[in-house]
Amino acid sequence: MTDRRGFIARALAGASTLLLTGCYDLSEKPWFTGILGKVEDLTHTAQHLFAGPHSLAPEYTKADIAPVFRANGTLDPGTPGYQKHVANNFRDWRVTVSGLVDHPLSLSVADIRALPPRTQITRHDCVEGWSCIGEWTGAPLALILAAAKPRPEARYVVFYCADPMGSSLSGDAHYYYESLDLLEATHPQTLLAYRLNGAPLPIENGAPVRLRAERQLGYKMAKYVNRIELVKNFNRINGGKGGYWEDLGYNWYAGI
Repeated sequence: MTDRRGFIARALAGASTLLLTGCYDLSEKPWFTGILGKVEDLTHTAQHLFAGPHSLAPEYTKADIAPVFRANGTLDPGTPGYQKHVANNFRDWRVTVSGLVDHPLSLSVADIRALPPRTQITRHDCVEGWSCIGEWTGAPLALILAAAKPRPEARYVVFYCADPMGSSLSGDAHYYYESLDLLEATHPQTLLAYRLNGAPLPIENGAPVRLRAERQLGYKMAKYVNRIELVKNFNRINGGKGGYWEDLGYNWYAGI
């Protein structure tokens, strides 16, 4: 039965990856976004019904690590504020934890590095159709959330980032954000990562800290994280669907 369940989960996840390859070219076609919306439902169901709520993503050996880990999304936030942090080696960078918690936190990079670390070699799958294997070291997010003491009504964890994604008509900058449900946020492979392949996280890969959620596609793994908020729902967060791309209407993104 275990082998059968694994086969079904891999088959559904593989189908989503094939459909997502080249998705930027097809994203404007209504019929295509409808199909991929169904794929999202399938992969989410496969993960929880067949793989189990805390099953592990595959891990690899050092021999499998790519010589150069390809970066996804923003390569450098480029804002004056971020450049100032780069100049002082992120000594003043803070990651706050707020929302539906009993003990709000404000953590420096040094605080995050002082937590018991986890190192894992995993495969990053990008919606652009490429994959890359790298070694990540970071603090398990479950430890940070436990310290903040989520309230019983908290259901989702929202990650806010320093990379701007354009401006509104009023000139206000829009910054990247993403979310995980509380189950995925406390998964043992979900990290706030600060090292890649044994070295400090490069700027193009999300320095000083980024999210690693190894059962998700790359767009879910927010880079340049500076604020974490626990919420009951997404009603008051932009488009109300829990992520930058989702709130723009691209609900065809699928997690695996």
